Amino acid sequence: MSSNSRLELGQFLRDRRNRLRPFDVGLPSFGRRRTPGLRREEVAQLAGVGVTWYTWLEQGRDINASAQVLNAVATALHLDSSEHRHLLTLAGVDARVVVPECEDVNEYHLTVMQKMLPYPCAIQNGRYDLLAWNRVYRFLIGDVEEHADGQPHNCLSMIFNDPAWKTAYGERYQEVCHSMVARFRANMASHLDEADWIDLVNQLKADSAYFTEVWEAQQVQRSTSYAKIFNSPRVGALRLQFTTLWLDQQRDTRLMTVTPLDELSANRLAKLDAMVDSEPAVSRRNVSPAA
Repeated sequence: MSSNSRLELGQFLRDRRNRLRPFDVGLPSFGRRRTPGLRREEVAQLAGVGVTWYTWLEQGRDINASAQVLNAVATALHLDSSEHRHLLTLAGVDARVVVPECEDVNEYHLTVMQKMLPYPCAIQNGRYDLLAWNRVYRFLIGDVEEHADGQPHNCLSMIFNDPAWKTAYGERYQEVCHSMVARFRANMASHLDEADWIDLVNQLKADSAYFTEVWEAQQVQRSTSYAKIFNSPRVGALRLQFTTLWLDQQRDTRLMTVTPLDELSANRLAKLDAMVDSEPAVSRRNVSPAA
């Protein structure tokens, strides 16, 4: 960490500390305060670090600061995700490794997915967890809301464990599996020590011998736009283009738009939307569906 970075880091920490009051963090307030914010010893207490170490960090001294300790400081100071990443960047830590993935799905995202109808649209993270989806995406193959095998609404779990997905892809099933796992492995390179990623791999290995075989091939592939051809149980064969629009590329959260490659597929998507139009237009994980 350069001297300029250390000074900027110290100034940033002081500013965020001065913005908080004891009641903001559940601490009692005793005595008169010379400054409006928290005391350094209070931040150190909340973060579980030594007062001297935290003081030196604010003073811009040349000390070691691990990602784990910086995360604790970020939590103590109630930093939002952008501030958290900024703290880690100033400290010379790769924010992609330690900042949790964005799980937020806001009303603007839901509006975009609704406006995409009758075309499928969903929000995924780097683990292939579905965070939100519109109703045509939901019913493209089965019903994504029925899947909760330890990994709620996870596309890898679906394709390796749901026979309907294997049937839908037909002779291209193995190719699709290899491609998805290769992209997943590339995404995981920045999350190798994170429990959510490790648990997902272990669960998939336990559930599917074929996943284990594909995983051990050590293939990697970056996320790009791609075409898929498969048979929908409800409307028949579909030729679709999948396009990734990043919501937060640093944390692998993306909007997945799906558009037809021919008129027949477009008509069949419209037919599918009409078949399920009594369902909510968009839904999101762990949140009540939005009509």
